[in-house]
Amino acid sequence: MTRVRWLQAIAVIGATALLMAASCSWHLGSPIPRGIPPPAGDPVPQIDTYAAGRPADQLHDWAVARAPALGIPVTALEAYAYAARVAEVENPDCNLKWTTLAGIGQVESHHGTYRGAVVARNGDVDPPIRGVLLDGTSGNLEILDNDSVSHDGDEPFARAMGPMQFIPETWRLYGVDANNDGDISADNIDDAALSAAGYLCWSGKDLDTPRGWMNAVLAYNNSEQYVRTVRDWATAYADGRPL
Repeated sequence: MTRVRWLQAIAVIGATALLMAASCSWHLGSPIPRGIPPPAGDPVPQIDTYAAGRPADQLHDWAVARAPALGIPVTALEAYAYAARVAEVENPDCNLKWTTLAGIGQVESHHGTYRGAVVARNGDVDPPIRGVLLDGTSGNLEILDNDSVSHDGDEPFARAMGPMQFIPETWRLYGVDANNDGDISADNIDDAALSAAGYLCWSGKDLDTPRGWMNAVLAYNNSEQYVRTVRDWATAYADGRPL
């Protein structure tokens, strides 16, 4: 079941997660930027998170009413709202909001539309979105992908994958099937959004606190500028508009 897989994901303490958390430049004594955590935005309706098929479809009317003003594809907004609803049901202490997921999705891939990619109704993003080669050059981390999960070809280095830009090892630990199609795909925005929710909840514990939200988003990308940008987009979405 999706719930069980999600609970397993947030319980995993992976080597990659520990490495990223240990490398954070933000320390307890550092000032937290204003506006953190960002506002929650419009509440997500209660739905059956155990529903057969694609559970996020239950949020279609909610998303259609908001997506045009936000500049977010309907399917992507459904995915963020569904992931936030699952987080609320399965880990209410996490306090993850859809606006945070939407802020990350915008920064990482323009909600799955980077470089002309399209989000299908089942959540698949085509063509697949891949980040830069993580080979240690140009200020990037050096991360190996010996199983060639994130790329084609013979290079040993990883690339971030999909609309939420997971590196392969983190995806292996946190990836879940959110749309009940039997496939755990980083290139599906439903799977990617729910997996991001699990990772954020594990990393931040309580995202309703400034420290928890900072820890979660810095674990996703260890950059204070990244944190501020996600905050700004999330705040704008809570206000019902793009940044």
